[in-house]
Amino acid sequence: MKIALMDSGIGLLAAAAATRRLRPDADLLLSSDPDGMPWGPRTPVDLTERARAVARAAAELRPDALIVACNTASVHSLATLRADLEPGIPVIGTVPAIKPAAAAGGRVAIWATPATTGSPYQRGLIRDFAAGARVTEVPCPGLADAVEYGDEEAIARTVAAAAELTPADVTDVVLGCTHYELVDDAIRTALAARTGGTRLRFHGSAEAVAVQALRRIGAEPAPELPRTGTLTVLHSGRPSTLPPAALGYREGRLLSGSDQGATVGR
Repeated sequence: MKIALMDSGIGLLAAAAATRRLRPDADLLLSSDPDGMPWGPRTPVDLTERARAVARAAAELRPDALIVACNTASVHSLATLRADLEPGIPVIGTVPAIKPAAAAGGRVAIWATPATTGSPYQRGLIRDFAAGARVTEVPCPGLADAVEYGDEEAIARTVAAAAELTPADVTDVVLGCTHYELVDDAIRTALAARTGGTRLRFHGSAEAVAVQALRRIGAEPAPELPRTGTLTVLHSGRPSTLPPAALGYREGRLLSGSDQGATVGR
């Protein structure tokens, strides 16, 4: 079993680690685009071409499924990637977990990149899945870049700024960018101070997309299996290894089998 994941950078680590935990026997292929990142500021057409190149590089190694572990790429490029690769390779997109957050019945904050915040795509999800709920969209400028480079000072600063924009009575927080799941502990700490220690519910997408990828290829979670799966890394189509910043997060260390690296926000 081989499952590929793609993103502009290390945002794919959360979904890759979730896949590794669910199926330790699965071979994982991580295809990212350091030559073209960040994708967020690009036009939809330009972004889609970068995403297609990253997807094609992964497809050449014949994975059983491809997870688009990037909210921005899923917004702009998912239909194109599916047209390119399916039905031969199932393509699984990443959607912010707005529906389960709203179903909890509290006040919802959606943390996302400035490009996604207020976008027709996100507003459509709110309309379709959170009608009647109190929802606040929280832009997080600079947070994804800070996470990508493991910049602790910038992570702390951008998380604090987003926390200030989050209502003090929030009950549910949607992490609407895959990078944010790598620093959810830092986000929890900042929001605990903001909300007076209220216990918040956090909604990410990593495990949900991992489960969906297994379902699409007819496999079941089996976390008890021995860890025999391999790890292959492509950087803009070139064979590579996990970047040093990845080892600053426990997801990266899990994937590498290493305990090295300083913990950044985790």
